[in-house]
Order: sequence, then structure tokens, then C-alpha cells
Amino acid sequence: MPSEPAPAERSPFDVSDAEIDQALTICDGDPRETIRALLVGQAFLEHEMSTLKADASAGFRRRRQPVED
Repeated sequence: MPSEPAPAERSPFDVSDAEIDQALTICDGDPRETIRALLVGQAFLEHEMSTLKADASAGFRRRRQPVED
């Protein structure tokens, strides 16, 4: 029995019209509020990334491999 081909990988930058419509619907169709919500979400994620980077050890950030015996 032949195996089905794997679905094509979707880039995280591919945004469908349905996803855009959903974001607008969540903000009651107000494009300014939709943009505001997206920018707040982006700022939150950037803050989280900054916090995680600061909490990571220097060795981890340099991707040092552990010494094997």
C-alpha cells in the first residue's frame, strides 16, 4: 500500500485570509484595534524572548557541548 505524501511544510509567515478575517472578527472588525492587538502580542513575545535570553547561561548561549569522558 503506497504511503501518502507528507503535507507541505507551512511557513510561519504564511497567513491565510481566514486567519486575517478571524483577527478582525475578534476585534469587532476594527482594523486599528486589530493592529493594536497584534502589536501588543508582538511586544509581549519580544519581552518573553529577552527574558529567556537573559536567564540562559552563557555556555548555553554559546552552544558549548558538554565534555565527554
